[in-house]
Amino acid sequence: MSSDTENASPRREDYERALASMNTYMDIEVHDLMMLAERAQQFAIRRVTASIGVTQIMSQPVTAVSPQTTMSAASHILVEQRISGLPVVDDANRLLGIITEADFLRALGVPAHLPTHSIWQTLESMFSHLAHHAGVQGPDDPVAEHMVREVICVGEEQDVHDVLETMKRHRVKRVLVCDDEKHVAGVITRSDLVRIFFDRYTQGSAFSGQESD
Repeated sequence: MSSDTENASPRREDYERALASMNTYMDIEVHDLMMLAERAQQFAIRRVTASIGVTQIMSQPVTAVSPQTTMSAASHILVEQRISGLPVVDDANRLLGIITEADFLRALGVPAHLPTHSIWQTLESMFSHLAHHAGVQGPDDPVAEHMVREVICVGEEQDVHDVLETMKRHRVKRVLVCDDEKHVAGVITRSDLVRIFFDRYTQGSAFSGQESD
């Protein structure tokens, strides 16, 4: 944890928000006080780090494809750039959908990873598919026929906590950053969030080390 969050001392507003979040005004016991203090600390940390906006952590520019791009061409981009998803945009860079590795595998008839399958079962089905389709070529149909049209996005004015909540609520690995007209400005993945955490952690450690000299 960085020095910023370690020094986030709860204020009255944090306790008020924490108490409101518990949705109760019953007699408070020790357990309730401990929970209240923990929640107040969480709100204090959020208040301190609220200045981390999505534009500070998003990756840009974003590699995107048009609706007419073939699935074969899209798959090559995924492999070459080592990414797992491509936004599909129109000529004005407005978001139309997204195509992912899972969509590409489904287009080939390869079962995508299911929650009930282990990763080994998923890999086994993929290799089994390759064994029976040794000379298969990438499909030439356009990505528009396979893309997901409902894409999870956040606005440029939102912060890192909004991104975390959005990812958790929708159970996604990435969110696109778009303006009100759906122009794609950037993308944020779980890797970006981990990078920000460790960047702040190491900066906080270095700062603490300097103070102790």
